[in-house]
Amino acid sequence: MMVTRSKSSGLLKLVEERLLKKKTEEEKKEAQISYIPKDCISNILARLPADSLQRSRFVCKPWYNVVKNPKFIHAHLQRSESVLIFLTPNVKESLHPISKKIKVGENGRSYPMASNLQEKQNKIPVESKLFYPNSIPIFGHPALNSPKNFIQFLEFKNGKSDIGEYGLSCLGNNIRATCNGLILLDNKLKKGGVIVLNPVTKKVIALPVGTLCRLLHQESYGFALSDVTGEYKVVHLFLDQLGFAGCEILSLNKKAWREISGPSFGRFGINGFGFAPVSAAGALHWILHFNGSNYVVSMEVDKEKFHQIPLPKSFRTHDRIIEIGGSLGFVIHEDVNHIDIWILKGLSGEGWTKQHSITVDSKIDMVPLCSLRIKGDIIFRRYKDGSFYAYDFQQQQMTEIGKINGLPRCLPHVNSLVTWMQASEDIFD
Repeated sequence: MMVTRSKSSGLLKLVEERLLKKKTEEEKKEAQISYIPKDCISNILARLPADSLQRSRFVCKPWYNVVKNPKFIHAHLQRSESVLIFLTPNVKESLHPISKKIKVGENGRSYPMASNLQEKQNKIPVESKLFYPNSIPIFGHPALNSPKNFIQFLEFKNGKSDIGEYGLSCLGNNIRATCNGLILLDNKLKKGGVIVLNPVTKKVIALPVGTLCRLLHQESYGFALSDVTGEYKVVHLFLDQLGFAGCEILSLNKKAWREISGPSFGRFGINGFGFAPVSAAGALHWILHFNGSNYVVSMEVDKEKFHQIPLPKSFRTHDRIIEIGGSLGFVIHEDVNHIDIWILKGLSGEGWTKQHSITVDSKIDMVPLCSLRIKGDIIFRRYKDGSFYAYDFQQQQMTEIGKINGLPRCLPHVNSLVTWMQASEDIFD
């Protein structure tokens, strides 16, 4: 009887061992099938829009770690296409309960320019984040009950344009500058102040007040990344009482303004602040806003030195400088149906070269706004009716892609997860 029990227990143990071995082998096989290398996950996630990544990072801890990695954020930035960012006034919905429509595309399709009342009420005031972590009733602050603008963007896909939402409102009336997904906004809670915001991640910081100017057209803000130090710099150019240009710079790492020498080649003039500066080729570039201007004012971001660069042709009303493939481009109307595109070879006197001529369906009032980072098309807007056009260099074709009534000021932008903060400072997740 003892022998029988011993055999039974030995047989049972053998069966259990075989079952355990089989289970272990099945688990290993399942793990091999379901395992995706981290590099593959990163490569897949890098192709998602920035707003989708904001949600996807909470799927699991490995995804969160991937999305928060600075190398991944940079890789995603390089894959992201250009958009145009702008502010939309908050029209009183009691008078206009139905959302307005705007014509889009060559087939006359329409899309909403403004959301309905319920959607508008759900917009988060950017300024409310500036009170965190203070324990005051932020949504009861009197300033936050003032009329607001809504931050929106225009994206371009498959020959169409579409308006995107961030779910944000702001008190400011101007987007002063953009850089790698960060924008510079007026801070209406502090006279003369500005705010840095990533509208995708909702991270925001108020900068200390610099030199105060009486009028908006007497100052200009630039925003750029230093290739040498990797820090974001805000450049404030302004007119002094004698009409000469002064300059101060703030590094987002140090958050303190410091004065530098402004342009030393004469009076900059109030017309120097008509357009936001263009960041390209390691410098910020300003073009004087009057017919006949024949040079660009440039400041090297790393050396913080100003230069005067002659233009290949004199500036006229609808001409602009824009960033094209990392270089500075000058888009000029030669005549009613002829647009030339010039590229600056370098900042050391190498001069300009004419890269392309557009002679198909161009109009004299087409103002170039930006060059798409990935596709390379140049986006134009007609001042006559607010319609947008894209010029495809490969097809040599100009296509109408949308329209916005009211002609809001649009700046080139890219939706990204870029931040100026260190991980320990990341308090607004």
